[in-house]
Amino acid sequence: MKFLCLTLIALSAILGQAAYPGPEVPTQATVGDTYPGLAAGALTHARLAELADGVLVKAGDVVVTRQDLAAVGSDAPPRVREQLTRNAFFVLEQISASKLLPSVARRESGSGGDLAGVSDRERVANYLKGILDQVQVTDAEVGVFYERNRSLFGGATLDQVKPQLAGYLREQKRQEALRGVIESIGRKVEVVVSASWTRAQSLLARDNPVDKVRWSGKPSMVDFGRGGCGPCDQMTPILETLKKKYEGKANVLFVNVGDEEILAMRYGIESIPVQVFFDKEGREVFRHTGFYPQDEIERRLAEMGAK
Repeated sequence: MKFLCLTLIALSAILGQAAYPGPEVPTQATVGDTYPGLAAGALTHARLAELADGVLVKAGDVVVTRQDLAAVGSDAPPRVREQLTRNAFFVLEQISASKLLPSVARRESGSGGDLAGVSDRERVANYLKGILDQVQVTDAEVGVFYERNRSLFGGATLDQVKPQLAGYLREQKRQEALRGVIESIGRKVEVVVSASWTRAQSLLARDNPVDKVRWSGKPSMVDFGRGGCGPCDQMTPILETLKKKYEGKANVLFVNVGDEEILAMRYGIESIPVQVFFDKEGREVFRHTGFYPQDEIERRLAEMGAK
């Protein structure tokens, strides 16, 4: 399912028609305000309004239709197509991001003479590269990750794994920075999303294990992993213990990313295991990558009111 991953290479490869830059758009009647948790990217700050029949998104000259949405994954296995249907709003965000990024890049880079003749694809690539190249990882961050995941390194010292670990953490931070760029699109370009279609999708998008516990009114911890992954397997007995200990107080859920590929993408899972914590209002308050000790998980749950 690499076609849905928002990476620098993928975005550069799938750029479509661009919208013209617009003024800073105030956040009013937005998707994010009306349907918390539904949007996680380019449509977070999009306005809700009724659009022409078959049109799902409109921003300047950019139009995304039901036909565009239906084309994504049309040749995928039935199991994946079903997941795409349940997470159609997420898919729409991916399509919209690829089409709207050029306008943001033009807005941010200006229209100087040195940019004359530069294609939208090149402009977006340069814009994102300028942001991602600024991402750095400190020795302290590397040290903290090593200490929290020491059992994963087979007895290797911090000095032995430091270069590889720094590269891994930098890539994680680059992905986080990229998500920030995508999420801000609706603040910089006026984007409108079909209100009636979004209303229907807001219900469909919650019909999955993660959203059911997230919006249950209790603190929740969701572990995304897969059998056969060393750190994931280490988490298994911890999760079973916590499920029993916090029954009725908090939700502890395991999601197999092999069975829920699109849901994992929607929640930004790029490596496993990942533990995502939601408070009783459904807000994400913390996430951790790698093996996470039971006492650390319990500390987080206690901070969210589960004791």
